Amino acid sequence: MKRVVSISLGSSKRDHTVELDLLNTKCRVERVGTDGDMKKMIRFIRENDGVVDAFGLGGMDRYIYAVDRRYEFRDAQKIVKAANKTPVVDGSGLKNTLERRVIKQVAEDREMFNDNPTVLLMSAMDRLGMAQSLEEEGCRMIYGDILFALHLPVPLYNLKTVARVARVIVPVIRLLPFSLLYPTGSKQDINKPSHTRYFQEADIIAGDFHFIKRNMPLELPGKTIITNSVTRDDLDYLQARKIKTLVTTTPELEGRSFGTNVMEAILICLDGSDRELTAEKYSQILERLDIQPRVVHLN
Repeated sequence: MKRVVSISLGSSKRDHTVELDLLNTKCRVERVGTDGDMKKMIRFIRENDGVVDAFGLGGMDRYIYAVDRRYEFRDAQKIVKAANKTPVVDGSGLKNTLERRVIKQVAEDREMFNDNPTVLLMSAMDRLGMAQSLEEEGCRMIYGDILFALHLPVPLYNLKTVARVARVIVPVIRLLPFSLLYPTGSKQDINKPSHTRYFQEADIIAGDFHFIKRNMPLELPGKTIITNSVTRDDLDYLQARKIKTLVTTTPELEGRSFGTNVMEAILICLDGSDRELTAEKYSQILERLDIQPRVVHLN
């Protein structure tokens, strides 16, 4: 049996284990939260290096994109170095493949992108594939990279502007402690509404769930959210805030949708590889698995 572990900087309250049979391969998939303790993450990886078949890096990104360039976070480098045998992936390789595929699937099957809806994407630098696909579908975009990561009132409206800004700020951002940029540990359970105007202007809110949950207003009636990594409690949370529809880019696995870091680690195991795969290889395995987005009508 293959063993995949998502070792996360996030809350241990979200831990989950599931056993799957995919393409005639049995996989045990675990999510282990460290409540924001980076030293605990490093220790866990060192102790399980060579024992686990693939690690997913959860609750943080390894890479950030300046559209045509990829940079590695310094904090992530420290964690990844703890593994000498087992591959460590953060889901970014899969995001650019899976999330493009999901947007096209949703566009083909539903009327979600009719009439050029306004989409608030929490971070294009985190989800380049999703950003490009949404622009291709004719969506009017609001990018929240500076709004929510740097907490400055500067929305961005197209990927050309994102690219220009990213090439200036990303070389600096990658050096900062990750906890300054993204909610980790217990902060993931705290809602501090910010820049609510842009949530209210949007028809669709897309991107990382913890970014959305941290910053969203108390109520968003009639809105659609496109995200991943949600639990049953998260569904109740969104329903109470009057969200109309939830789309998750990863499928439900026994009560929750895991993050793309987990899915990428699973695909590496199915391929039998010891490193990140190419976009073409990810696409081939996704075709064989026939993974479909999950659509939940909440209100």
